[in-house]
Amino acid sequence: MTDKIKKNDPYAALRYREFNVFLLLRFAMVFAWSMQFIVIEWEVYSLTKNPLSLGIIGLMEVIPAVSMALFAGHIVDQKEKKGLLVKCILGFSVISFGLFLLTWPKIVSGFSKDAILYSIYFLVFLGGLVRAFLGPTIFSLLSLIVPKKLYPNAATWSSSVWQVGSVLGPAIAGFSINYIGVHWSMCSVFACSLFALIALSQISKKPILNPKIGEPVMESLKEGIKFVFNNKTILGVLSLDMVAVLFGGAVALLPIFAQDILKVGPEGFGILRAAPAVGAFITMLISAYVPLYKKAGMKLLAAIFIFGLCIITFGISTIFWLSVAALFLSGVADGISVVIRQTILQLKTPDHMRGRVAAVNSMFVGSSNELGAFESGLTARLMGTVTSVVFGGSMTLLTVLGFGIKSPTFRNLDLQKDMEDHQNMN
Repeated sequence: MTDKIKKNDPYAALRYREFNVFLLLRFAMVFAWSMQFIVIEWEVYSLTKNPLSLGIIGLMEVIPAVSMALFAGHIVDQKEKKGLLVKCILGFSVISFGLFLLTWPKIVSGFSKDAILYSIYFLVFLGGLVRAFLGPTIFSLLSLIVPKKLYPNAATWSSSVWQVGSVLGPAIAGFSINYIGVHWSMCSVFACSLFALIALSQISKKPILNPKIGEPVMESLKEGIKFVFNNKTILGVLSLDMVAVLFGGAVALLPIFAQDILKVGPEGFGILRAAPAVGAFITMLISAYVPLYKKAGMKLLAAIFIFGLCIITFGISTIFWLSVAALFLSGVADGISVVIRQTILQLKTPDHMRGRVAAVNSMFVGSSNELGAFESGLTARLMGTVTSVVFGGSMTLLTVLGFGIKSPTFRNLDLQKDMEDHQNMN
């Protein structure tokens, strides 16, 4: 099959059966996780009417995700990836089933509001533990399913599927909350996790490529951290994206905008929540045909700058469709950022360190979403919702300008040679 793949074939990775199965299970998990997050956001804000409670959701997930990330990366590099992924999906299934019970009126009719709220926070905390292992496991498994020369193409399709799940999860969550309620919406999430387990059964076990099996934990962690911090390209892209996402986390406040500012109800909430993912998905589809690796540094800086402008526009808008357009364009910009970041990580990470590098990535970028949610919830409580969003977008702009001025090497980053080297691999 490899010999038949054209050099610039945008569908090259899709010609591998296990990769298609991988995309299917990844879609199911992203869809389920994003839908669950939206349903829980809606339920928690409906219970409390307090913007800080939305921030606490993010904080409850980010604490275990960050604290366990490096250890999880070590475990992923030491263990067989399919078996680990089975355990991650089973863990998520247990959590989603617990949330299904907590949103069942017959079950919680005798519970106080605080008891329900704290139980939800506890399950979200457990979800953070699962996520600490899930991200590095998926990142590592991807590299074992397709040849090295197809890593960039596979990363683009994998990111695109992630965005599809991110589009449909929030959108369907908004509609399902309206038509079937929070309880049965959580039942749908649980069903998706079971589907992901069935899909995973179609992928075979993969070899462990780490030559240092049994390496002491501390030595392993030090090696992973040292690699990331010595690689200026990886460190730069992770740091820049982390700060941008941290201060641009306006999506965490969408329940407030939907219910109290734009007054569009659960359906409008679903549209608002899906808009940025739609924009990112379109960008990723285009990037399969129009690669973004040339002048990658400048493109990344420009994308995050536009992202900040869109967040500010969203914050000051009182017109529903203008808000949707601003979020859509923020997704377009974010899609460019994701594609470039994932391409850099796949190209510049050795096989035996993928789990640890992905773990550091989750600490920098993945967890900044939850920290951004907490930052948005806290600043909304202190400054007001609109001021909080405008402040976050402004900080994003200042970060990009400062980073671009102080890092000429990053401005001139170009991945052309790296791409050619991978395409010439046998």
